[in-house]
Amino acid sequence: MAGTEAGQRLDVFLTRKMPEWSRSQLQGVIRRGLVNVGRRTASKAGEKVEAGDAVTIRAQHEALRAVPEDLPLTVVYEDEDFVVVDKPAGMVVHVGAGVKSGTLVNALLHHLGGGLSGVGGESRPGIVHRLDKMTSGLILVAKNDPAHRALASQFKSRSIRKHYQTLVHGLLAKDRGEIRASVGRDPVRRVRMKAGGIRAREALTAYRVVKRFRYFTLIDAEPHTGRTHQIRVHFASIRHPVVGDKLYGAPGKFRYEGKEYPTLTRNFLHAAKIELAHPRTGAPLVFTSQLPRELADFLLFLDREDRLL
Repeated sequence: MAGTEAGQRLDVFLTRKMPEWSRSQLQGVIRRGLVNVGRRTASKAGEKVEAGDAVTIRAQHEALRAVPEDLPLTVVYEDEDFVVVDKPAGMVVHVGAGVKSGTLVNALLHHLGGGLSGVGGESRPGIVHRLDKMTSGLILVAKNDPAHRALASQFKSRSIRKHYQTLVHGLLAKDRGEIRASVGRDPVRRVRMKAGGIRAREALTAYRVVKRFRYFTLIDAEPHTGRTHQIRVHFASIRHPVVGDKLYGAPGKFRYEGKEYPTLTRNFLHAAKIELAHPRTGAPLVFTSQLPRELADFLLFLDREDRLL
């Protein structure tokens, strides 16, 4: 190992040396005791490698490759360059460690007969951006490489605008505002992100209050950056977690006048609107998606309970 690589995390070092592996795959191999640093078996993905260390891995790589599956798919728009899909909550976007079927990509490969861009590799063909598993709504998928690169460029320049409808616990003090807090990996719970976490990157979310309930606030949230779990992390950081989001501290129950009710089994987070330029022609496009039935029904329930108080 070169001296310039000294001090790197073991999983980061291996990811850079073995790009055909995902970082999560390598972390799993390390946990199974299949990586040696010198004569010692590594036990943690976060341990540091030092100059002169010989790092060996005793595992064979299994390439992640998505295959077509006949799954329900709601296509909002489709042309020769890209597709807009209304993804349901509970569906993972692409295959990965521990997820080999049932994803949006599996469904798209069946729907399109394999016609997706190859920029993202065999595990996530066509995928330009992602939505969390328990987030519903609009997602763009590229059908060819030029379209993929054009859409990725728009995301990088932040010219694509995305609006999410989200319900948060509590009453926000202002009708409009911004949350500006860097987002990085949570050092304790690795499945979470955290405001100011490990290798935090700048993040900005603008919001507008749509409706106030007695104990909740319905918001239009517009992320100006695309960090993992950004909206969820930002509102949790100001003590207004997204309803249903237990990972970030949302309670599973709430009370109305002494009566206890469950919240939701999914996050109240829906990608409701997306604005972009067509990747080939540059023509402005706007797509919208209605709230899923379970979220709309929850708002009706809150309305009814508020009127009864």
